[in-house]
Amino acid sequence: MGTYHIGDALKEVVNKSRLKNGLRAAAIEEIWEATMGKTIAKYTEKLEIINYTLFITTHVAALKNELHFQRELIIQRLNEAFGEKVISNIVIR
Repeated sequence: MGTYHIGDALKEVVNKSRLKNGLRAAAIEEIWEATMGKTIAKYTEKLEIINYTLFITTHVAALKNELHFQRELIIQRLNEAFGEKVISNIVIR
């Protein structure tokens, strides 16, 4: 049996369990602010990842419009921040 670093062992446990989706859901708020900036994060009320789809809730019409036009770039940036393909679609409500 080989030796493992504790970080590698934890990643393996998370990848094989249902915890991965819960951890992504918890991390999206922080990653969203770091990726999109504090102003945009301030005006987005709710973020959810369900089946590779990011649901964004905002009541600001101009922000909805801007997010709609930037969907592909947002998907690319967030997936880079996660280090893997987590989001393939965005729904703006």
